[in-house]
Amino acid sequence: MSTEESRGEFAFIDWLRRRTPAAGRVLIGPGDDAALLDWSGGAGLIATTDMLLDGSCFVLAEAGPRRVGRKAMAVNLSDVAAMAARPVAALASVGLPRQGGRILAEELYQGMREVADAFDTPIVGGDTNSWDGPLVINVTLLGEATPRGVVRRNGARPGDWLMVTGSLGGSILGKHLDFTPRVREALLLHEAVPLHAMIDVSDGLAADVNHICEESGCGAVLYAEMIPITEAARGMNDGRSALEHALGDGEDFELVFAVAAEDGRKLLETQPVAGVTLARIGEFVGETGLWLGEGGGRQTLPPEGYVHALE
Repeated sequence: MSTEESRGEFAFIDWLRRRTPAAGRVLIGPGDDAALLDWSGGAGLIATTDMLLDGSCFVLAEAGPRRVGRKAMAVNLSDVAAMAARPVAALASVGLPRQGGRILAEELYQGMREVADAFDTPIVGGDTNSWDGPLVINVTLLGEATPRGVVRRNGARPGDWLMVTGSLGGSILGKHLDFTPRVREALLLHEAVPLHAMIDVSDGLAADVNHICEESGCGAVLYAEMIPITEAARGMNDGRSALEHALGDGEDFELVFAVAAEDGRKLLETQPVAGVTLARIGEFVGETGLWLGEGGGRQTLPPEGYVHALE
């Protein structure tokens, strides 16, 4: 085999196949025209995908390829967690810079495998390409609903409590790359109480709560004093308060969810998810809109967060 052939797409696929372990539900893995999975039992299929771009979603020169690969997989696992579903398999596609692409691809794969293996999620295929632009990586993740079904964004009701799985803000200091998707936490919550609605905090707390409100046809009040804020957010010195960071930074990848008040009290008292402190941060109301409650009053809260600009 020539040096050029050993560095080409098919040599990389061979490299991947040698390093992709067998998995019980993978009948055909990487190397054929498509993967084949055992999908018996009638569980609902979950499908989600995310594309990450160098210079927008990460800075490769600062983060390094392993952390980038890890994030690419983790954001998809977080979407499955937001549906209270189980991940089953993933596919990954990359647009690689022509120079140094092979080494970069191997490091990306190792990063993806690190987090995928932690959640028993085999990588069953994908695609590779090269071009003169920066790195592009896309992961598609397949999952399945539990017997209790999926949790959507549209089930919040006036009087429901708004709760969160962890602290918020300051993710740019590292959490946006190194977070652990709340897959296990979502499944435990789904077993503990009826979840009316749920979303992962990717765009920003205010923006993502607003997504639930829009889909559910109601409004929400967030209580400033109750919102758990990370030490990273408290330590930032950019002219914005720690609360502003918690409300708008995004990429915390914590779960925000709606439950009946009595179930919320149960969760606060029992704290059934080991290693995570659940907190009540607000409530849903019949009036449409979004407000911040502070000092006994409330003010309109803009649903600010990250939005990809399209013109």
